[in-house]
Amino acid sequence: MALSVIGAGFGRTGTLSLKLALEQLGVGRCYHMMEVFQIPEAPQQWLDVAEGRPVDWETVFRGFSATVDWPSATFYRQLAEHYPNAKVILTERDADDWFDSTQATIFARDFSQMPNPVWAQMAARVVADLFDGRLHDREHAISVYRRHNDEVRRVIPAERLLVYQVSQGWGPLCDFLGLPTPETPLPKVNSRDEFAARLPTPMQS
Repeated sequence: MALSVIGAGFGRTGTLSLKLALEQLGVGRCYHMMEVFQIPEAPQQWLDVAEGRPVDWETVFRGFSATVDWPSATFYRQLAEHYPNAKVILTERDADDWFDSTQATIFARDFSQMPNPVWAQMAARVVADLFDGRLHDREHAISVYRRHNDEVRRVIPAERLLVYQVSQGWGPLCDFLGLPTPETPLPKVNSRDEFAARLPTPMQS
């Protein structure tokens, strides 16, 4: 099963809402960091990707038609090349709001304290290393965030890319995917309070 949608946006940019929206639209199951902690082999697969070892993408995404959030957002470029017919969605939000949200949720705890050492290594390589480990340095983290978003715009052809904020609702998303607009509101989930209620799972975003 080939991916039809690849999310290039960092965690805490509405990726869980987008996952649920894509599934509601009938795109198919959507991979997210939540799945990494539910699929036993997934953390090692992503660690292998981060460390340059060969990985079969069809095995990683077996049963899924889309992917959003980390860890796949780190490797959006490789995935876009591997799945040339997939559309790419870059979720964004105000940079300062994004940073504040990360500090209250996914970056609030030390990855090294994760209960599984492979999880800890994977999170360090596919997330923390993007920021040179400086997850709490506002200026640096925001510069990485903005640079990533600019790179996505540069790398992915405009006709293949949707730059999207979940606050925009169904319209841009459904137009981009060529799908009918649901009558119900687009899912809006994973507020900071909701995130905290799911702890100790540390990386959902």
